[in-house]
Amino acid sequence: MCGIVGAIADRDVVPVLVEGLKRLEYRGYDSAGLAVLDDGRLRRVRRTGRVSEMEAAAREQGLAASLGIGHTRWATHGGVTEDNAHPHISFGELAVVHNGIIENHDAQRARLQDAGYAFESETDTEVIAHLVHFHRKQGLDLLAAVQAAVRELTGAYAIAVVGLDDPDRMVVARMGCPLLVGLGESENFVASDVSAIIQATRRVIFLEEGDTAELTRDGVRVFGEDGQAAEREVHVSDVSLASLELGPYSHFMQKEIHEQPRAISDTIEAVIDNDAFGPELFGADAAEVLAGIEGIKILACGTSYYAGLVAGYWIESIAGLPCSVEIASEYRYRDAVPHPRHLVVTISQSGETLDTMEALKYAKSLGHEATLSICNVPESAIPRASRLVYYTRAGAEIGVASTKAFTTQLVALFTVACTLAKLHGRLDPETEAAHIDALRHLPGSVQHALNLEPQITAWSERFAPKANALFLGRGVHYPIALEGALKLKEISYIHAEAYPAGELKHGPLALVDADMPVVVIAPNDRLLEKVKSNMQEVRARGGELYVFTDADSEFGPSEGVHVIRTPRHVGVLSPIVHTIPVQLLAYHVALARGTDVDKPRNLAKSVTVE
Repeated sequence: MCGIVGAIADRDVVPVLVEGLKRLEYRGYDSAGLAVLDDGRLRRVRRTGRVSEMEAAAREQGLAASLGIGHTRWATHGGVTEDNAHPHISFGELAVVHNGIIENHDAQRARLQDAGYAFESETDTEVIAHLVHFHRKQGLDLLAAVQAAVRELTGAYAIAVVGLDDPDRMVVARMGCPLLVGLGESENFVASDVSAIIQATRRVIFLEEGDTAELTRDGVRVFGEDGQAAEREVHVSDVSLASLELGPYSHFMQKEIHEQPRAISDTIEAVIDNDAFGPELFGADAAEVLAGIEGIKILACGTSYYAGLVAGYWIESIAGLPCSVEIASEYRYRDAVPHPRHLVVTISQSGETLDTMEALKYAKSLGHEATLSICNVPESAIPRASRLVYYTRAGAEIGVASTKAFTTQLVALFTVACTLAKLHGRLDPETEAAHIDALRHLPGSVQHALNLEPQITAWSERFAPKANALFLGRGVHYPIALEGALKLKEISYIHAEAYPAGELKHGPLALVDADMPVVVIAPNDRLLEKVKSNMQEVRARGGELYVFTDADSEFGPSEGVHVIRTPRHVGVLSPIVHTIPVQLLAYHVALARGTDVDKPRNLAKSVTVE
């Protein structure tokens, strides 16, 4: 992994490829490269580091062509070296770019070495290049050679292939990793993300599991996993170029933090317009599916998992239904006990998270027919595999550390909880009206929290020199402490951990001293007095407290206790409002430490490998 772009046209496609790779930088990567067919030659340029370095080398070499492929790599097999960077070439005749992991690459490598192929890299991808070349030399055309090769691969892949013997076509394939085809006038494109080609076309085809496709200047042919011609719907992307530009902001993360009032408002628009929670929000047959539900299982990874933890509190409290929340990568490998009348909810910003997709497949194999996806990307793999779907409307999220995707997931999950409660007779009209009114005022409360940025910026200077931090929360705010710790370590590289505040005396208190800042989420709810007691435990050990509380709480700053007040307590939606200050704290601490905020080291935006 991490990003693919390709183009075939009647014009020089190198600028298109370079621009596409720049738009894929947000996904995380450590090297970049291009391969093009130029006047009967297969030419390649690769560089470790940023796309701009590869671009400069391509310009210096005068690279220009009407057919080419490009890639940004995030190292899996083999270190960060130019030899391991994509594209990979076989015998100087055929080039491949690849996202994913080939699980049987060792066996295939040994087989190909016996057939006379020499390997120049440590990657699993080079196996694909040589395997396609091997089948090509058996007399198969490029399409048939790719189809034969992928039948021999085990694992996940999205690939694009070009060859000297086929100067007027490109062949692509996908299994388990996202890949789409862009349709133009006398030109066509391939990419792992629509943002890579939005400057050239908005008309896209989302390839399905097992698909291969042949692209020429004049058209696209798609074939299903069985090798037969297949029809795939053409979609018009609504991603705007403006959403992919920084505008007045210094970083995409900063921009996306400040876009949250609008993103939340857009996500709850249908609820506000209808002035009601209704099953129709989730699909045509949602009323039938949800009415018979006796429990919920939520599957997700990373930040989305923390959103699921918040939802677990809401669903059990509001809907009165049992709810379990699991890390998708763990669930898919354990002997789970199925409950056919439980709703399986998967959460993924991209809709392509491999572990979450595989967990969904596993749940369905166990007999779970009632499935719901919470996702930000229409027509991505997980929503297509789910019976019901609720799309968040966060817009494109470029920063690797998720912000607006997380808060829009929370409002979507709150909507799920309220809808289930209504269908099961646990939401009376007065309470429903109160919840809708709270949602209606939520964007304003989030904006008020954003206005705390100057105070949080002042805190960041105290945090920047620290090596460790502790985050505490109780009840429904404990997952927000988890999210705050994750954000801080993701982009500032400060080691941070989160605990339920009541667990302090069961171990974490041993870490507390003057050099361990302790961030506390302390809203003015029924657990506030308990949280105050936990804060006293920290102060008694010389720890310094940084407390996010509400305007109507009854305590203030004191020696070793720094306090920032968010807007008045907003009740059940308080976790969403309290997410904003921990996002801002992570952002400004990262700025103070001089890290790459939008592209933190070792991380990828869309995790499509294990």
